[in-house]
Amino acid sequence: MASFNRVILAGNLTRDPQLSYTPNNTPVCEFGMAVNRRWRDPDGNLKEEVCFVNLTAYARRAETINQYMSKGSPILVEGRLRYSQWTDKEGQNRSKLDVVVDSFTFLGGGGGAPSQGPASARPVVRDVGPPPADDVPLPEEPDIPF
Repeated sequence: MASFNRVILAGNLTRDPQLSYTPNNTPVCEFGMAVNRRWRDPDGNLKEEVCFVNLTAYARRAETINQYMSKGSPILVEGRLRYSQWTDKEGQNRSKLDVVVDSFTFLGGGGGAPSQGPASARPVVRDVGPPPADDVPLPEEPDIPF
């Protein structure tokens, strides 16, 4: 059975990024993001829902996000969903779903204001370094003749 795990989100940070380090000194940045959806109901009333998402970035991506982003900053991220389970101190089973950031683009100009320049002038950060230890590399795709 084939599977595909890819997420692309654009929104604003809901809190300042928190940078920490793993025991082997790999930077880890955790931050939150709000993604808004707006639509009109059948009566023509404008509706809005907000989805709050937790994100985690590693290595150079983590350092860059921590250095340049803050609460309210707009960002576009691309990554994958990760499901984690654990037992808390009271013995309760807990779980969470977050997005592991593979690449991102700053969407705003300086000071969190929306960028007035063309989209092509915005920086894109793509880190092609080794994935975090929990990643399993995918097998190479065979050439398809069409």
